[in-house]
Amino acid sequence: MLEKNIFRVFDKLKFQFYRRIFDTVREREGSLSAMEAFSLEIISMLNAPTVSQFADFLNISQSNATYKVNSLIRKGYIIRENSDTDRREYHLVLSEKFYRYMSLLTSYEDLVYERMLQRFSPAELETFSRMMSVISDELMPECSGMQTKDAGLHPSQEENMI
Repeated sequence: MLEKNIFRVFDKLKFQFYRRIFDTVREREGSLSAMEAFSLEIISMLNAPTVSQFADFLNISQSNATYKVNSLIRKGYIIRENSDTDRREYHLVLSEKFYRYMSLLTSYEDLVYERMLQRFSPAELETFSRMMSVISDELMPECSGMQTKDAGLHPSQEENMI
């Protein structure tokens, strides 16, 4: 039963994610392709990676990653920010345009979170939170390159998270 429920939740989250990605993709000037939308999600999860980190995570060549990044820069969704430690290196930072665009989309994760707050007691939520932390930190080592930063949130919104 547990296994079935875990797969059902993962599938529903994936379906909503795919719906959101394809909702993001529009046929107009400066619109994002599905691959670009996925790339933005990954850049957000990696929390201002370098092009090398982005390429390594996707297991693609540096030149392929640079091509994708340059397209996103031209469209205004990310900016290059020089590294504090090595001026030859730069980090990929999400732009205000990205946050404005993403805020137009319905956030299914927020909806489910609000429903959880209404449905479960504080003790149940604390137990669930501890379990999710163990799952994320210990049982998913393949995803260790991802930061805990809340993907899609503007930095000013993160401080409002519970």
